Amino acid sequence: MNSPRKKPGRISRVLNTYAERIKAFSPNARKYLLAIIIHGTAMGVYRLLFNFYILSMGYDEALVGNLVTASNITSLAAALPIGYLADILGRKRSLIIGYVLTGFAILMMVLFPSIPMFIIMNVLMGASQALAAVTSGPFLMENSNETERTYLFSFNSGLGMVANSIGNWIGGYMPGWFASTLGVTATDTRAYAWSLGIIVIGILLSLIPFSLLSRNRLPASERSVFAPISFMKKHPKELGKLILPLLITSIGAGLLMPFMNVFFRNVHNLSDSAIGVMFAWGSLAMAIGLLVAPPLAEKYGKIQVVVITQALSIPFLALLGYGPLAVSASAYYVRIGLMNMSGPIFSTFMMEQVDPSSRAMVASLANMAHNFGWAFSPAISGYIQVNYGFGPAFLLTILLYAVSIVLYYVFFWKKRFRPMKTETVSETPQNV
Repeated sequence: MNSPRKKPGRISRVLNTYAERIKAFSPNARKYLLAIIIHGTAMGVYRLLFNFYILSMGYDEALVGNLVTASNITSLAAALPIGYLADILGRKRSLIIGYVLTGFAILMMVLFPSIPMFIIMNVLMGASQALAAVTSGPFLMENSNETERTYLFSFNSGLGMVANSIGNWIGGYMPGWFASTLGVTATDTRAYAWSLGIIVIGILLSLIPFSLLSRNRLPASERSVFAPISFMKKHPKELGKLILPLLITSIGAGLLMPFMNVFFRNVHNLSDSAIGVMFAWGSLAMAIGLLVAPPLAEKYGKIQVVVITQALSIPFLALLGYGPLAVSASAYYVRIGLMNMSGPIFSTFMMEQVDPSSRAMVASLANMAHNFGWAFSPAISGYIQVNYGFGPAFLLTILLYAVSIVLYYVFFWKKRFRPMKTETVSETPQNV
């Protein structure tokens, strides 16, 4: 007599579900993910080294903050018109143009380094990154079904973090490689310049999979220059609830996140290569969190995962800011994994609340909320750091994160949120 077949364990079931969801990704989604890997690696190098490039020329943290502010003020001001432009251009063209402009801006800052050039090119990067950002969410929605959608959003972010970690890791060593060739020190401006210049090639390579995407445009009947205004007038309360927690979180994040490499160098005296390795492991920790998030959201609910993971991250943020190096580094890994795993989950939730014709506009509003904090907070933080150190910046960030978590709970967990849809439809992947 045959023995009864053993039921698969919980881990096996989760892995089987993951495999099924990934197999369901559309061809367009797969090409997009490949581009994200290439682009994310290049930008991982950029994000690690650009601040050091500025500081190596004798400028201080205040200029670093002002450049981040210039980029994000541009993204903030341009978000709504760029959302409309993305609908006109289509997702494919929007992504290609956004990435081309990003590569061009980096190249110009390397070839012609000066404060006016840094400001102008950061403004251009703000516009180009806004174009890519407001396109991403609608693209993923339009190229997925409800079954695998949360997995696609999280997989997109997770792969981006893995690529970023590879870029951080490589970026930590690149100045040393170029320094030995050029006969300069690893902290010399020329070593940073060559490191940043070479990543432009990586950004251009990411355009290959983007060029292979199938494309269409949003029907003209669904485009109107007054669409964002009418949509906001029709749903002010619901939009406010979606955007306000993002806004408060971004204000807190803008105080610290652009300066984490500077924090570990100035406070804990780490070298560029050590910071690069730390950031690489941090990105991997974030990637693990992002990949764990979908099954948790499927089991416990999207908003529940958002609230709980962000709340758990706050004690580790305090340890990161005020602990000795060993504690600070360990807390960095845990905090970055917990805090960021909720991002794609809430993005999925937000996109599910609106009609297809409104998604680019809602993505624009979310991008505005994100960039509002990053536009103004870095300049404030740069001033705080120069005069008082990092302590007050960490305290303000902790308080702002706590407020946003309370809002997530009150708006979406405690009470049922009313979707902003004219009708419920079952969506299938589309060309973009």
